[in-house]
Amino acid sequence: MQGFHLKEGMLLGAASAAAQIEGGDKNNNWYDWYKRGRIRDGSDPSVTTEHYVRWREDAQLMQDMGLEICRFGIDWCKLEPAPGQYDEAVIAHYREELQDMLSRGIRPLMTLHHFVNPMWFEELGAFTKRENDKYFLAFVEKAIRSFGDLVSEYITINEPNVYALSGYMTKEWPPGVCCFGLYREVLTRFAALHIQSYSLIHSIRKAMGYDDTKVSFANHLRVFVPKNPHNPWHRFCTWFSEKSFQDASTRAMCKGEVTFPLHRDPAIRPGEWCDFIAVNYYSRTTVHRFGSDFAVGVPVNDLGWEIYPAGIVEVARYAYDLLPRPIYITENGTCDNTDAFRARYIYEHLKALCQSELPVARYYHWCFCDNFEWLEGNSARFGLVHTDYETQARTVKPSGRFYSEIIRNQGVTEDMHAQYCNIKYKYNGGK
Repeated sequence: MQGFHLKEGMLLGAASAAAQIEGGDKNNNWYDWYKRGRIRDGSDPSVTTEHYVRWREDAQLMQDMGLEICRFGIDWCKLEPAPGQYDEAVIAHYREELQDMLSRGIRPLMTLHHFVNPMWFEELGAFTKRENDKYFLAFVEKAIRSFGDLVSEYITINEPNVYALSGYMTKEWPPGVCCFGLYREVLTRFAALHIQSYSLIHSIRKAMGYDDTKVSFANHLRVFVPKNPHNPWHRFCTWFSEKSFQDASTRAMCKGEVTFPLHRDPAIRPGEWCDFIAVNYYSRTTVHRFGSDFAVGVPVNDLGWEIYPAGIVEVARYAYDLLPRPIYITENGTCDNTDAFRARYIYEHLKALCQSELPVARYYHWCFCDNFEWLEGNSARFGLVHTDYETQARTVKPSGRFYSEIIRNQGVTEDMHAQYCNIKYKYNGGK
């Protein structure tokens, strides 16, 4: 049988990051990275999809597609363009957008930090210094006091491990540093800030009279396997990669457990610091050395990442076993520039989740519209909706129509599978 039903009560929607869709800001580390010529296709992140001015059009399209939930980011750089100086017009803008979303029956999950820093914060050393923690916590407090009557669910920090690795080890992202000591410090600061933010958000909303607050962090989890399971070096590199990339930060941010490569910090204290498990999952990594690689002869997307649907259950189960909470898949999607196989990708990942025993409550597809995909610029398309970057016209892709039908039918029928999912993947290595 090719069809399946969604889990009872499971909600489907899409995720986005403010800096990847909004445009209109140049006061941030990613615009500086662009000016330094570091975006592969030369795309300008101050343009993106112009969502900041086209948000009503996007909201109407989300409603038309039947999306039930939306992972929604706010831009710290716009909100606080200078230390302690908050732009009330920006706050009013986000409040209007949130109120409109709620009026359409779409429930927001707000992300507070998603890779992008105001330049003033970047120039202070960003998350490499404990003395800078106060700036982030002040921003969190301002955000909750500004939007806490409209939003009950929050992501404090998106993919702290990806931010730390890409910016402070591989040098691919700003600030472009390779320093294991700074990598350790950034992971430690993120764990400390998540725990402090968790307490702060709960405290503020409780004082506002709300008892439905839910807080977590969006955890990028991969499946790591040795290229040759019989090779001791491959096994060691696999263990070290998993430990240093995700296991240590996951344990610290979920339960306050400090293990290498993090170091001890007074704010990282034992407890339970997530109200739901937030998983971002894309791929599996095959390991034979330090660094990422992919196996030969496996299905891959247009960035060469392995397509491994079973992995979404494997990583979700790992996180759930560590801290049993409702599971939100806060990102899952694929780079498919011609929309050739996205429907099959969605089908296989959702089916794996729905046929598992795990309590999966939410699935946020990454992403709604094609947008600025960090180092790749506009060249990597992940959207359910096609963006024409010359005209900014939005067009729902076949995979977007398929996704809408899943929501409407609360699952996939045999006919839907036959119409959308009988598609072949391409394979790494020409197989």
